[in-house]
Amino acid sequence: MAVALGVGAVSVPVHTVAEVVLRRTHLGGFDVRLIDDQIVWQLRMPRVLGAAAVGAGLATAGAVLQSLTRNDLADPYLLGISSGAAAGAVTVIVLGIPVVGLVGSAAVTTAGFAGALLALVLVLLLAAGRGGSLSPTRTILSGVAIGAVAAAYSSLLITLQGDSDAARRVLAWTLGSLAGLRWDTAVLLAVVAALGCVLFWATAGQLDAFAFGENTARSLGVHVERLRWGLMIATALVTACLVAYAGTIGFVGLVVPHLVRSVTGPGHRLLLPLSALVGATLLVWADTLARTVIDGQEMPVGVVTAVVGAPFFAWLLRRTGDTG
Repeated sequence: MAVALGVGAVSVPVHTVAEVVLRRTHLGGFDVRLIDDQIVWQLRMPRVLGAAAVGAGLATAGAVLQSLTRNDLADPYLLGISSGAAAGAVTVIVLGIPVVGLVGSAAVTTAGFAGALLALVLVLLLAAGRGGSLSPTRTILSGVAIGAVAAAYSSLLITLQGDSDAARRVLAWTLGSLAGLRWDTAVLLAVVAALGCVLFWATAGQLDAFAFGENTARSLGVHVERLRWGLMIATALVTACLVAYAGTIGFVGLVVPHLVRSVTGPGHRLLLPLSALVGATLLVWADTLARTVIDGQEMPVGVVTAVVGAPFFAWLLRRTGDTG
């Protein structure tokens, strides 16, 4: 993060970045130039902090979902959350309607969060079996179905009501961007990601029991249905909040847990915190590339993560096809 804060149209040495941060956090009385302070603290720090929070939250949510569903291809968008958020955002962008008195980006963010929550409710209602059970297969299929309906709604609305400017704004949002983050938003994302990571890590032992099957987990004292419902809802809420502010940033929740698991093994006490660390690092540098790789133009961060994630996804499909 310190290095990323110094990278941009105006380069700032790492030691200057450290001096600005120490001065702003009252841990040192360094004299820094006003321009360096504004670039590092006001312009770049909220974006870098937000990128770290989004990356950490998506990566840990992906690790939890892969364990709960015992599906190597599971990620935070498996439950249709991203499509629901996109449908809410598209509704506001295309129709231009305010949300509870909000306009502009605040209205889009609120509508995105509401759409994500609606998608979550519909998925859980469809997936719930008799007696309130929640099976991984039904949950995945329900997420795919709701995601497809939300995506079709978004496409239809753009086709019937949208103009070229609305289509451009929708495309920019759905590809993901951290450009608009400010301090209040970055702090909120950091709090949400931190709470999610702590909650997930607190269930690490119970998630380990899932690796041996549900019957074994029950014999070890794990309340399988209660844990699955709770973690499904928690991962969806964390994802919904992150997506509402950052847009749909794919592949982080899919790629990172597998990379970390190949080093640490399946134990969640190491897997979850290291997934958060690697996910934060990945998205910080993906966003740094997105804002610097093309002079005078910013690339959607979702494009960068897709460039990294798509080849890995293809390899994973190939591997699971060979062994499954």
